[in-house]
Amino acid sequence: MDVSGLKKRGQSSRSWIRVDTSGNSGVIEVDKFTMMRRCDLPARDLRLLDPLFVYPSTILGREKAIVVNLEQIRCIITAEEVLLLNSLDSYVLQYVVELQRRLRNAGAGEAWQSEDAMTRMRGNRNFDTSSPDYLPFEFKALEVALEAACSFLDSQASELEIEAYPLLDELTSKISTLNLERVRRLKSRLVALTRRVQKVRDEIEQLMDDDGDMAEMYLTEKKSRMEMSLYGDQSILGLRSNDGAVSISAPVSPVSSALDSRKLEKSFSISRSRHGSLKSTDSATESIEELEMLLEAYFVVIDSTLNKLTSLKEYIEDTEDFINIQLDNVRNQLIQFELLLTTATFVVAIFGVVAGIFGMNFEIELFNYPDAFKWTLLITGTTGLVIFGSFLWFFRYKRLMPL
Repeated sequence: MDVSGLKKRGQSSRSWIRVDTSGNSGVIEVDKFTMMRRCDLPARDLRLLDPLFVYPSTILGREKAIVVNLEQIRCIITAEEVLLLNSLDSYVLQYVVELQRRLRNAGAGEAWQSEDAMTRMRGNRNFDTSSPDYLPFEFKALEVALEAACSFLDSQASELEIEAYPLLDELTSKISTLNLERVRRLKSRLVALTRRVQKVRDEIEQLMDDDGDMAEMYLTEKKSRMEMSLYGDQSILGLRSNDGAVSISAPVSPVSSALDSRKLEKSFSISRSRHGSLKSTDSATESIEELEMLLEAYFVVIDSTLNKLTSLKEYIEDTEDFINIQLDNVRNQLIQFELLLTTATFVVAIFGVVAGIFGMNFEIELFNYPDAFKWTLLITGTTGLVIFGSFLWFFRYKRLMPL
């Protein structure tokens, strides 16, 4: 058994589309384990992006990446890049093009704002250069993914509506096996699409309800805090080295120098931790608000799509109820007609009884009268009509048929 061949096939590289923060894109070949180390993701998260498997829509916030699986958009978003499985799907290509366009426009807008800010700062030193509409890179990529998924589902819902309403109107006017089969297939597609839209809506709602998951998705802030922490550690190491040099060159007491160094390090670490905690708290609150507003906007969009599908489902159910009412009406008419036939058969059976009696082989005086046959027919017919009319009156009295 070729174990090495199996290992190579299991670790085969895959083609990924990479888009960086500047909007530049390229194709890279990376195997699964390298991607796991690069994005610090477990294997189960990468399985969500496997095109060979069908998983429901999911948005996962991890330590260094956001795993997005929304319809055709399956990507990994980090603070520096977006990685998508290389595919010929038009929606994936549209996602890449739209993300590049927004990143480049955002870069041009930030450059223009910086130039304008520098111009204004020459006249006013207190000018604030921060933009309240600034979104980090991962939120921009997530916004494009949500927009692509919501627009794709909304377009499918619109196509289903365009196909459904004429077909349902035709079914109400003409009930046939072909139309019923088309409506059955249409309803199956509607149920599947509603399930997908409901899953996306539930995923967005779950993220909005969990502040911890939203805070985990702020990758740029976590990266900046990590860099500040590393910079602070390097500063402390530099201070230690400077203290050591002073202690060697100058005749200072070793006890006093060690105490001064510990006090300086402790005060610096306390001030740095307080500053970092305050900044991280404020930025986390702001990031949660930014992400929450972003998710709310697309929650409204996907909720309107779900309402559209719900209205279509209710219209189909109303059509089914109308068809059932029509079929019940036809069935009632058939029952009424059968009741009339049964009554008429009973009346005709009276003539059969009379004919059977007169057909017996015995002689009576009635046979000697020439008008006896006419009177027999007249009396039997009148009796039958009276009986038939009595049945009709009874049916009308009991409201068994609209006469």
